[in-house]
Amino acid sequence: MKINPQQNFRELEAIFNYSTIGIVLINANGEIINFNKQAELQFGYEKKEILGKTIEALIPHRFHSKHTAYRSNFLLSPQNRLMGSGRDLHAQKKDGTEFPVEISLSYYNSNGNMHVIAFIIDITLRKENECLINKQKAELEKINIQVKQLNIELEQKVEDRTKMFKEALAELKKSKTELSKALEKEKELSDLKSRFVTMASHEFRTPLSTILSSISLIGKYHDPIHTQKREKHIQRIKDAVTDMKSILEDFLSIGQLEEGTIHANIALVKAEECYAEFDNLIQDLQELARTGQTIEFTKSGTKTVLIDLTLLKYMVTNLVTNAIKFSPEHTTIKVTCTINDESLILSVKDEGIGISNKDQQHLFECFFRAKNANNIQGTGLGLHIVSKYLELMDGYIEIDSKLNEGSTFTVHIPQKNKKIIEHD
Repeated sequence: MKINPQQNFRELEAIFNYSTIGIVLINANGEIINFNKQAELQFGYEKKEILGKTIEALIPHRFHSKHTAYRSNFLLSPQNRLMGSGRDLHAQKKDGTEFPVEISLSYYNSNGNMHVIAFIIDITLRKENECLINKQKAELEKINIQVKQLNIELEQKVEDRTKMFKEALAELKKSKTELSKALEKEKELSDLKSRFVTMASHEFRTPLSTILSSISLIGKYHDPIHTQKREKHIQRIKDAVTDMKSILEDFLSIGQLEEGTIHANIALVKAEECYAEFDNLIQDLQELARTGQTIEFTKSGTKTVLIDLTLLKYMVTNLVTNAIKFSPEHTTIKVTCTINDESLILSVKDEGIGISNKDQQHLFECFFRAKNANNIQGTGLGLHIVSKYLELMDGYIEIDSKLNEGSTFTVHIPQKNKKIIEHD
């Protein structure tokens, strides 16, 4: 199927415009050349008003001279800057209002020209919360001192009165601990956002560069004799968009899982229907296989099964895609599905690079990448999502792997409620 580059651009434009993070694109002269909808909401400018102005239009006037120097130094030695690193930053809205922000910087070259991407988060609410927590903490410290003083003054009083004040002190310490935990939780959320933005910036850079370069080259191949070259670059664009779509779907799934908005729609499915879906899915995945790789699918059991078929298909896709990605050419990937009255057992076995025992302990953590997989593209989200989907179905996953020999992932989904539903 031929891909329309204009349609791909519209899809990328939608990703850009509907991001929940403000994104500003700047050229080497510091001029704003793109401005997404979230940035419009953050700064109060319409896109057409701000395009062509320097980035200093979004910065309080007192920082202009220093920022111009910072910008020049960045262009001389560009490097990614993580969200939240360095000093406190402030931005300025169209009406002159200042607000605190966290900014992550990334960059790329297009046709020899440097472009800088700024990812912007308004942290006004967080700063207000931190201020409130610090105020409450100070008040608790003050109360703590007062209670201790009272305890000294009332040492000679009756035991019951002393006990009462000790209990009050213990409760205050408990409140202080809870507030400390709240601060730590806020820090964890901030770190997660920073890791997300860093991962998104890193993973999007390669497909975006591929799309930009291919579109530039397609424009040079007008003659019919160049049809094959055009098709080659169109396929590159298609593959890059597919990669970006997959990354975005994983990011969206993580967000929905964290918010608790994903639920398992478990239903009774005939084994034949389940196998048919897997057959079609594996045929599609075979198209992604490397040279000489084959995917074998074996099934057994002809009963019904109680599952969320959509979530299960995601698991199969993720596990088989990983097997393809981490296995050499001319190897076999074996997929086995067994259905009985007790459980559905799905296994994916490859002859790939394997996983060390140490890395296996962290394999299902969010953003985790095994050490021997750092040079292979990936977000570290897929297996984490698989484990969370299995939790929704009261299932679990096992791994058996040896370095340089291969891995076997086995999914177990219990069928303890199937007989009840069948009788109903």
